[in-house]
Amino acid sequence: MSRATLDLANPGDACPANAGALMPAERAECLAETFKALSDPARVRLLAHIAAAEHGTACACHMPDALGISQPTLSHHMKKLVDAGLVTREQRGRWAHYTLAPEVLDVARDFLGAPTDAARCC
Repeated sequence: MSRATLDLANPGDACPANAGALMPAERAECLAETFKALSDPARVRLLAHIAAAEHGTACACHMPDALGISQPTLSHHMKKLVDAGLVTREQRGRWAHYTLAPEVLDVARDFLGAPTDAARCC
C-alpha cells in the first residue's frame, strides 16, 4: 500500500497494532521500583556484598569499612534496598543484619531474561 493510498481517516492502516500484550501497571510499577533501587552503584555493591556474605547475611557493622562509605550513607542506601524488597533487615542487639530476598531478584531476572556470559556488561 503506497503512502498516497492510505486512508488518513483510519490511522490503523498506517500503524499496525502491536502484537504484544501491554504489561499490567502494577507489575511495571513493581519492576520500576526494583530497578530504581538498583540504579545506584553503591546499592549494587551493597547487594553484591550481602550476596557474597558467608552465612547469607551481612552485619551493618562491617559494611561501611568494607565499602568505604559512612554509616549515614549506608543507612540511606540500605533503606532503599529494604523498601524495594531486595533485602530483609533483622535487628540483632545493636546491629542490623541484612539478607537477600532472592524472590524479588528472580522477578527482575525473569523480566530481563536469563543472562549469558556473552551478554554480561562487566
